[in-house]
Amino acid sequence: MSRGTYEELEDGSWAGSVPGCVGLIAFALDRSEIEAELKSTLEDWMLVGLRLRLGHDLPILNGINLNSVTLADAVDAN
Repeated sequence: MSRGTYEELEDGSWAGSVPGCVGLIAFALDRSEIEAELKSTLEDWMLVGLRLRLGHDLPILNGINLNSVTLADAVDAN
């Protein structure tokens, strides 16, 4: 989650996002939880993008291009 950006909100909770991942945002009650929550949300975001082919390409993160991966490939990797 080195590319994640984190922000403390007015109420003391946290929000996290990943640049290039349109619409991806995660929330957690404290700083210690936001990174894990963002990772989980990113995984779901990628699977939904692969499953539904929402009409957008997945971002290339750290040189990894998932746009040519099928849903079966993604599920088999877990």
